[in-house]
Amino acid sequence: MDTEVLIIGAGPTGLVLALWLARLGVRIRIVDLSPGPGTTSRALAVQARTLELYRQLDLAETVVARGHRVPAVNLWARGRKAARVDFRDIGAGLTRYPFVEIFPQDEHERLLVERLREAGIEVGRRTALTGFTEDGAGITARLRHEDGPEESCTARYIAGCDGAGSDLRKALGIGFAGGTYHDTYYVADIEAAGPAIDGELHVGLDRADFLGVFPLAASGRARLVGTIRSAPRPGGAPLAFADIGPRVIGELRIAVARVNWFSTYRVHHRVAGQFRKGRAFLLGDAAHIHSPVGGQGMNTGILDAINLAWKLAEVLAGRAGDGLLDSYGAERAGFARRLVATTDRVFGIVTAEGRLAGLLRSRIAPRLLAGILSLAPARVFLFRTVAQLRMNYRGSPLSAGRAGRIAGGDRLPWVAAAGATDNHAPLAQIGWQVHVYGRAGPELVAWCRDRALPLHVFPWHPAHGRAGLARDALYLLRPDTHVALADPAGDMRRLAGYFAARGIRLRREPGPGAAS
Repeated sequence: MDTEVLIIGAGPTGLVLALWLARLGVRIRIVDLSPGPGTTSRALAVQARTLELYRQLDLAETVVARGHRVPAVNLWARGRKAARVDFRDIGAGLTRYPFVEIFPQDEHERLLVERLREAGIEVGRRTALTGFTEDGAGITARLRHEDGPEESCTARYIAGCDGAGSDLRKALGIGFAGGTYHDTYYVADIEAAGPAIDGELHVGLDRADFLGVFPLAASGRARLVGTIRSAPRPGGAPLAFADIGPRVIGELRIAVARVNWFSTYRVHHRVAGQFRKGRAFLLGDAAHIHSPVGGQGMNTGILDAINLAWKLAEVLAGRAGDGLLDSYGAERAGFARRLVATTDRVFGIVTAEGRLAGLLRSRIAPRLLAGILSLAPARVFLFRTVAQLRMNYRGSPLSAGRAGRIAGGDRLPWVAAAGATDNHAPLAQIGWQVHVYGRAGPELVAWCRDRALPLHVFPWHPAHGRAGLARDALYLLRPDTHVALADPAGDMRRLAGYFAARGIRLRREPGPGAAS
């Protein structure tokens, strides 16, 4: 084989998949049709769950340092601020990253490309997938270079991270059911001044057309993201900044000094019929696409990549059978369908037309939202949802057991109260590990030692119980840090049975006479 995994597409999803696989020792090749990383960006938010997992690649702190924390969200109506909601540390006590982080996709891609280059891997640019064949051993892809002949590339698996118009999805004949939003979206990078250029996030509510002003790290710079009702332009001309400029100036009192770039696009709400077919996988926008409401799209694609990466690594290393890869679609497709349905509903409310809808949006919604979000439980629910901390894989074939309020498939709650050890610190290492909060039995300690399975025992602290963890219980963590097994008795036999039932072998087999 020329490589083990061929990745088609070098947006954030493909780049993260490449980085994770390379870190896990998998040989990869990544190609993309574009001449370089994106220079304009639609995606802006990097959610807390993404940052938690970025620690495994030493990326989290760099993203936080280069990005911008949003201190508050302001709702505007009739040319003035109607409400302000404080977002500083909105997720305090829930994660190491309890804030809303803005790090635009174009800058994000450049960082990922830098890290991939440091790992000795270059993206093959101006290269398109024209087709592929599959046999029992792997796939043979046909790649066309802009300045050269077509070539063949053999690999064990192929991953389509090539966007909504995915060539791989089309080659696989997989449906992409859904529809297209009527509105046209636009994004503009501006240098400006005014009350809405203050480092906070601002949303205009006067019209059914959405308008958001997203702060960037550089002073006086912001990204405008909005929609405009599709209508024929004079002479068929494309939408220009001049078409939306008067609203920006009039409703949010923004004095635009310079427009660095302006881009328009249409958005679909679709989910692929399947995420795996044979040795091919679909990830990111190639598998699901939806309204950008809530800043979920790029983050969801990145989590697709992390979910698939560790499973491919286990199979390619011979530690698991090919059936492990079926859990990728089982876990990610259900989440994608729920996300598309949710963003559809929210987008429909935000952009509803009519006098009553306008009244609700401009007069009632600001006060109502400000009042609701002044309540701690509402703020926690909102943050946990948007930050994807509530996402779980309960019901997955890889999830088992329950101890306390934590079930197999859940994200491990973060506990770092005064006097308690940060239980997420060991999760910076990619691999299986076991956590016990309280006391671990000698048989469990010996079983983990004999298999070189890291066992982390945390002295019991009341904060563990408040987070939903059970005393002396066993929590087996997957390489992507989700709970695989939760056993209240801390029984090593349950742990051994988990791996045996799923045909997963650990990196080191037990020696003679070891517990089994």
